[in-house]
Amino acid sequence: MTFNAKQYQQQLQQLVAIPSVSCAVPEWDMPNLPVIELLATWLDEMGLRTRIMPLKQQGKANLIATLGEGDGGLVLAGHSDTVPYDTHRWQSDPFKLTEKDGKLFGLGATDMKGFFPVVIEAIKPFLKMPLKHPVIILATADEESSMSGARALAASGTPKGRYAVIGEPTELVPVRMHKGIMMEAVRVQGRSGHSSNPALGRSALDCMNQVMNELIALRAELQSRYRNPGFAVAVPTLNLGCIHGGDGANRICAECELHFDLRLLPGMDNDEMRSIIQQRLSPIAQATGTDIILSSLFEGVDAFAEDEHSALIQTCEALTGNRSESVAFATEAPFMQQLGMQTVVLGPGSINQAHQPDEFIDTRQIEPATAIIRGLIQKFCLE
Repeated sequence: MTFNAKQYQQQLQQLVAIPSVSCAVPEWDMPNLPVIELLATWLDEMGLRTRIMPLKQQGKANLIATLGEGDGGLVLAGHSDTVPYDTHRWQSDPFKLTEKDGKLFGLGATDMKGFFPVVIEAIKPFLKMPLKHPVIILATADEESSMSGARALAASGTPKGRYAVIGEPTELVPVRMHKGIMMEAVRVQGRSGHSSNPALGRSALDCMNQVMNELIALRAELQSRYRNPGFAVAVPTLNLGCIHGGDGANRICAECELHFDLRLLPGMDNDEMRSIIQQRLSPIAQATGTDIILSSLFEGVDAFAEDEHSALIQTCEALTGNRSESVAFATEAPFMQQLGMQTVVLGPGSINQAHQPDEFIDTRQIEPATAIIRGLIQKFCLE
């Protein structure tokens, strides 16, 4: 079956035209349900069984669409939301798909609404075939903020596939590893007082200086202990991102807050790291007479690693002609692994165009992406 470039572009235009920003800032956050309903309509018309899975957040939902019967099968997964946008920095309307020089410009074109028309085109030859294992198309909510959609799927134990492809933009290079991400806050509560007499208060800033030194020491220990040469940055990282505290040079600082992030390697555990940090900071609180309160800015995402010798990775390398690699960004892949699936991150477009004005997907990658997905369906659902 030939590739229908016109239909691909028409479908992507309709998806891009629906705003579906997800953001931790309430003023930016939007429902994704209209995107989910549009995808469900298309897939219903093609004969797939569709189920819309509402989330706790109003206007948020996942979509699970199935072709075929039975257990196992292949999950083709993507997120339906986008990051926020700066209209004045775009050279075109971010919600109107614009073609120029072989590129399709639009918010979410590459990250990652452009994956869904690829999947729709890829499944067409298999609509009337007797599949041995089902094809499951998955569209999730809030990947760009809380990952609440993927978390809800993992908690519910669905879908029950055996293999999963996360169609994030990788330029059609199979990705089998990425680091985890934690974004944490530490707040020190001391006591204010006149700066002329330190005994009148307990300085949250003085305490925070010790906290930061302890975190820097922890970073050095982690980087000496853990290393994975499969990553461009081979060690775990800890970044002290921003700090706020105090209200005047002549007052003892009563409260100070630090935000930091950690990017852990596969094999390291986010919850265990939070416990380690708590243990390291508790003696500082006792010594300074302050309260040190740790909290998470969001739930975090675990590191991801798939065995390079797994059937899925080997097949993706054969179909793409590319060796599997690692990436620096986090995805929903760990949640698919929690559901018991071999998982790969693989899709058209480049992460270099994501999360910025004039986002685009290169049209030269669309037809090859369709052929790769068809090859995966042939391998894992027919043969």
